[in-house]
Amino acid sequence: MKLSAVFLLLLLGIAQAVAELSDPRDERRFNELAKTLRCMVCQNQSIADSDAELARDFREQVQKKINEGQSDTEIISYMVERYGDYILYRPPFNMVTAILWLGPFILVIVGFLMILRIVRRQEQPQADTEQQARLRQLLEKSADSGNESG
Repeated sequence: MKLSAVFLLLLLGIAQAVAELSDPRDERRFNELAKTLRCMVCQNQSIADSDAELARDFREQVQKKINEGQSDTEIISYMVERYGDYILYRPPFNMVTAILWLGPFILVIVGFLMILRIVRRQEQPQADTEQQARLRQLLEKSADSGNESG
């Protein structure tokens, strides 16, 4: 008897947590929030797109927070506080996330500088061979001059 009562309460709790949102505005809010939060397992999918168990838990948390009447800002703040800025598809620019924002630009600049350096190195050997040819001519002239005098 006690076991069936516990089981029934458990089912009611799950049903309440997974209860659909009755208001269409809440449904839209839920969909928008689910698209802005990253699945920590899949990493390249939002919690709306992911089938991972963790994404389901995140969706349930968001749905529960909406049912509790929390604003989008409060829900996002809660998720960031709990899981860090990485849960957001567009993390804020700060000292911790600066590498995420600046990294691609730094890589492009470094790549450009490496290409520039390689091109310059390829141009230098041509200049060196021209100088070597001049030196050979001078050496040959001086050798010819030495042979004529001796």
